[in-house]
Amino acid sequence: METSAINRQLIYGVEQTPPLKQRILLSFQHVFAMFGATILVPLVLKMSVSTAFLASGIGTLIYMVCTKFKAPVYLGSSFAYIAAMAFAKEQLGGDISAAQTGIMMVGLLYVLVATIVKFTGSQWINKLFPPIVIGPMIMVIGLGLASTAVKNAGFIEDGDWKQIVTALVTFLVASLIQTKAKGFIRVVPFLVAILVGYICAIFFGLVDFTEVKEAAWFSLPDLSLPFATTIPEFGQYRFYFGPEAWAILPIAFVTIAEHMGDSLVLSEIIGRNIIENPGLKRTWAGDGIATFVSALIGGPANTTYGENTGVIALTKIASISVIRNAAFIAIAMSFLGKLSALIATIPTAVLGGMSILLYGVIASNGLKVLIKNRVDFNQSRNLVIASAMMVIGLGGAVLEVGSALVISGTALSALVGVALNLILPHESNLEE
Repeated sequence: METSAINRQLIYGVEQTPPLKQRILLSFQHVFAMFGATILVPLVLKMSVSTAFLASGIGTLIYMVCTKFKAPVYLGSSFAYIAAMAFAKEQLGGDISAAQTGIMMVGLLYVLVATIVKFTGSQWINKLFPPIVIGPMIMVIGLGLASTAVKNAGFIEDGDWKQIVTALVTFLVASLIQTKAKGFIRVVPFLVAILVGYICAIFFGLVDFTEVKEAAWFSLPDLSLPFATTIPEFGQYRFYFGPEAWAILPIAFVTIAEHMGDSLVLSEIIGRNIIENPGLKRTWAGDGIATFVSALIGGPANTTYGENTGVIALTKIASISVIRNAAFIAIAMSFLGKLSALIATIPTAVLGGMSILLYGVIASNGLKVLIKNRVDFNQSRNLVIASAMMVIGLGGAVLEVGSALVISGTALSALVGVALNLILPHESNLEE
């Protein structure tokens, strides 16, 4: 990729460093961009927000090292695994062992794919996961969470009107910012909507500040580790390789494909071909190692953040030092006990209103994949693949393979899509 017009317009390139005061403000801007989405995942999954911040910062630094500081990318909590992690926790009665083990396996799969790509290239991934498979997979991920969003928002029988109003306010603020706002505020619709929804919740008496008052200003992040420690703040889980953990693995191929898309977008913005240099073998490895480390300490899966890529496009500042400092700020925030306690007081109604938009956007992105790639639904094979994946993914289908392996939900939908794509013959264009 040759230097583009966008690249020539960059105020600061990847290796360039803005003055200190500007650099600090720009770094906080990236923190604000990732903030809303990064905290939403642990809040929905009832995980530690402080751990998510720590994992986000450490993961970003790991990614930078793996990519030789050539890709200005910020890593944050991934939404793609919410349904699978929630299911894994539910199946084990709230125990996070299956969820964390599954996400660690996802990280290792990233590294394995990166190693294979180093020797074979990446074309085989495109063959296994063309748009007709990727699109419905993303739609199943988003729509599979719809019932959770509706329940949290209070839209249930005998629902509390205060929760419903709070959820509606949160949803409308996020929607208006997304459609009407200009400049930097449009980059952080989730953050602003959470703040407004939170104020509304306080007005209705839905917020309890007891834990905030009792929390220390400075405290260790609430890590969970696969071994016992003498630190009371740390939880413990065990390595678990049951079917609930394995069911998370197929979702990795969705995020692997999304990673490629994010890399292409960033390449256009900064005028460098990240796919070639530092290369997918390095970017996938960085993403995978970061995800493994996050899961190891009790955090969610990490992923490249389009929000922060949007900030780079908006500000024309691609400085890697700005992203690096944002990672340091996120790590520092994980040790602020009162901040973590304050975030934990955000009511489910606020999250529900946000999730209605968020999960819908995830599903719509799957539809956008199909439209962007001009998938022809006049071809019966495409119609069959998408239909089967949607019904199986959203219909509660379960496949028991012997007594040791149970595949369901998004994982089963993905496997069906890949199999049908390989089996069904391609049709020639029909003459009118």
